[in-house]
Amino acid sequence: MGLRFCEPAAAAYAYPLILRHVLRSAVTLAPQQQIVYRDRRFSYSELAARVDQLALALARLGVGPGSMVAVMDWDSHRYLEAFLAIPMMGAVLMTVNVRLSADQVGHTLRHSGAEVLVLNSEFAAAAAALLPSLSSLQHIIWISDEGAAPPSSLAVAGEYEALLALESGAYPWKDFDEQAQAVQFYTTGTTGLPKAVGFSHRQILLKVLVTYGAWAAQAPGQSFRQGDVYMPITPMFHVQAWAFPYVALLLGVKHIYPGKYDPPTLLRLVKEEGVTFSHCVPTLLDIMLHAPESRDVDLAGWKVCVGGAGLSPGLAKAALTRGIDVFAGYGLSETYAGTLLTGFGGDYGLLPEDAQLDLRCKAGRALPLVEVRVVDERMRDVPHDGRSAGELVVRTPWALQGYLGMPDDSKQLWRDGYLHTQDLATIDPGGYVTIVDRLKDVIKSGGEWISSLELESLLSRHPEVAEAAVIAVADERWGERPVALVVARLPSSADLPDRLRTYLSALADEGHISRYAIPARIDLVTTLPKTSVGKLDKKALRALHS
Repeated sequence: MGLRFCEPAAAAYAYPLILRHVLRSAVTLAPQQQIVYRDRRFSYSELAARVDQLALALARLGVGPGSMVAVMDWDSHRYLEAFLAIPMMGAVLMTVNVRLSADQVGHTLRHSGAEVLVLNSEFAAAAAALLPSLSSLQHIIWISDEGAAPPSSLAVAGEYEALLALESGAYPWKDFDEQAQAVQFYTTGTTGLPKAVGFSHRQILLKVLVTYGAWAAQAPGQSFRQGDVYMPITPMFHVQAWAFPYVALLLGVKHIYPGKYDPPTLLRLVKEEGVTFSHCVPTLLDIMLHAPESRDVDLAGWKVCVGGAGLSPGLAKAALTRGIDVFAGYGLSETYAGTLLTGFGGDYGLLPEDAQLDLRCKAGRALPLVEVRVVDERMRDVPHDGRSAGELVVRTPWALQGYLGMPDDSKQLWRDGYLHTQDLATIDPGGYVTIVDRLKDVIKSGGEWISSLELESLLSRHPEVAEAAVIAVADERWGERPVALVVARLPSSADLPDRLRTYLSALADEGHISRYAIPARIDLVTTLPKTSVGKLDKKALRALHS
């Protein structure tokens, strides 16, 4: 006789994995905990009441299950309220990447079919220019921290706080299918139009619960726990700030929302609010470390997870020197951010300094419920020796199942039943993954592969280098040769490229790189172009310098 489920009671509650339960749990755990934005402070209980008000206000505008509501705002308590109220209603939250070009922003709003737009006054001119092309848009909700009135070119349904003030009582929350879509946002690659990705309540809750458990279970460092003070420095429009606002609610910690990112403001908030945990791209951390204001801020004990681009040893060492517990994570828009974490399962304090630095800069080990493989072009696993390279492919229950309206791209994404990251990587016996390069950025010179990321990492360790990028240029003899583009840390002499070439030659003599990997040219530049989320824009670099 086979095993059978127990017969459920007639009144048994089939608990759906939907975001409403995140807010309920948070208020139960820490009703008086604070959420801070500028001079405003709310308790978790007040947050719940405001979420009710926002849902009632949206419902009055016709928002219901399946409606698409877009938000154009900086990191604020309003964005957190939108993270909750919109999907909790059964509607879909569309987070607009305000750093995209105007054409790309217009594409994402049209493609999503957004019916309501919550609009910060800073983006009023851009929205007004796009308005004639947004045929699905029915209402605009106005936001202005400075109290600015909307321009006559925008017919708004009302100002955010005024609309909330009209509502009282509780929204009639209902359960629904946990597979319902909760959020939609757009990839930010350097080629083609942004691609639409969407995730269900179930996917988000699974990712949040795994993040909650994995990060809280770590050693005291490289962790996110009750008692921390949380400030995102990854925009809430970018993969929902890697889902950490939801994790922060479940942990019951204090939230600090900084608005538009400005290094002096961020550093002031770290100091005044006692921030202990943040996540960001490497460029922003580097800017904060070298901002004049950072000299007056004690950064010791601040835990910072770096993602979106690789954490270089140079940046990691600079952060550690200031007492920052810095470490890397890895993920994609298509994996709803994090899948790997360097700190997971490790204790850096037991390692020598060089080994510790190397470990902090790896992409990391797989989080629970994440299956990771590094494979060759025939989907065969490469040796786990930390040297053999292949493409990183993953499976996880919160991975994107397919791009919206792009079946061919979806098929390529999921070749052979694994999500293809397009990242060239190695994996060591301990399961730690190191990203070697993007498949499209690796340099093939004379039949040998050269990693642009490895060269960038080595150049970043030189004390006179602030930033470095390496690209391939065509070469008649070798096919391709690497060219390094370097931003000097301080005003530097014209012979810095010669000194860097000598530095790389010494590393080649010591066996750290092959001699053929030394760049054919090292050019000094004032800036390096970045994508909207702070990654080096290699396409733009190749166009400018090839």
